[in-house]
Amino acid sequence: MLFKKSTLNIMRSKTRSALTMTGIAVGAFAVALISQISATGAGQVSEILENMGINTVLVQARQANAAAKLDDSDIISLGAITGVDKAMPLMSANARAELLQKSLPCLVWGINGEAREIISLKPLHGRLIDSRDISASALVCVIDEEIARKTYGRSNIVGKKISLLIGGEYREFEIIGVASSGLSVLQSALSGIIPDFVYVPFSTMQELTGRDTYDKIAVLLGEDADGGITQRIETKLGSRSADGQIQDLIASNLLQQKNQLQGIMKTITVALAIIAGISLFVAGLTVMTTMLVSVSERTREIGIKKSVGAGNFDIMREFLAESALLALLGSAAGSILALTVSIAGSAVIGIGFDFSLWRFLSPVLFSLFLGTLFGVYPALKAANMKPIDALRM
Repeated sequence: MLFKKSTLNIMRSKTRSALTMTGIAVGAFAVALISQISATGAGQVSEILENMGINTVLVQARQANAAAKLDDSDIISLGAITGVDKAMPLMSANARAELLQKSLPCLVWGINGEAREIISLKPLHGRLIDSRDISASALVCVIDEEIARKTYGRSNIVGKKISLLIGGEYREFEIIGVASSGLSVLQSALSGIIPDFVYVPFSTMQELTGRDTYDKIAVLLGEDADGGITQRIETKLGSRSADGQIQDLIASNLLQQKNQLQGIMKTITVALAIIAGISLFVAGLTVMTTMLVSVSERTREIGIKKSVGAGNFDIMREFLAESALLALLGSAAGSILALTVSIAGSAVIGIGFDFSLWRFLSPVLFSLFLGTLFGVYPALKAANMKPIDALRM
């Protein structure tokens, strides 16, 4: 009965009620959508790092422009550390790839046959680099799916030839596999910023660049690894020298990077949600204004109800229910719209939709609270009217 009465009162002034609910809907939409975008972004970051090998430590030079000189003895030293399962040499170089008369910037990685486990390299078509390729320093490579799609428009181009600019000249490689790396989502979204990846035998890369050392070492941690593993790795390798100088190396744990990124994204989400929540607060003030106008318009009605026996609580409850219903309908519409936009956006971008009922319900509950809170003053004003004074107006 109370709900029906509140609905009829709202319908008395359709335009004013619609504008009030629109303001609330905009605020709820902003809060829900920001929360969903943040959750989706955090999920994608976690998935990317997990696909790259969340239990992997990357050993490299501390300075970005410095070249580390790591060799087989370093890999042996790492293998002796408690908590280390495997270690793999890594080399990297910026290059250009020419395929089907198209030239693409790429990052060439020199790897061995343990890339499947250590950096979670997953073959979509063909095979990955193996020990035979390493022994023969073969001119073979594995490419990212993105390269295949940018050139041939399909993912399976195993057996095709690709020219790579390594060591100052182009060399022709046979594509033996197409892989899906953990960065594929970011590469698609940030095309031109994050380069495409090409994987070749590290021995081939050493031969083409005239080097006998490595740039980096990827370390796969075992189940018995603890929080101090990165420090032990740095201490172990930091005591070795290259060309008579102590190497300044750093061991980067992807799990630590994941936690840092998630912390940053959580802080940004809270800040944006607070900003969006301000619009809900303003919408609450609009509800109070609307209800004050409604009280002034229905002064005679209030007087009649009180003269026939309606108490202060009855009048107050009626106006509170009306303000709460305005907030509820507006915020529900905003959250439903945010849910629809989120589902559609996920489908267009091609990522999974991470649904959480609380993410879309919380703006509704918060709006309901604000609507009720800002409806208290108009309701008290209506309830405290004296019947004789109200009937005179």
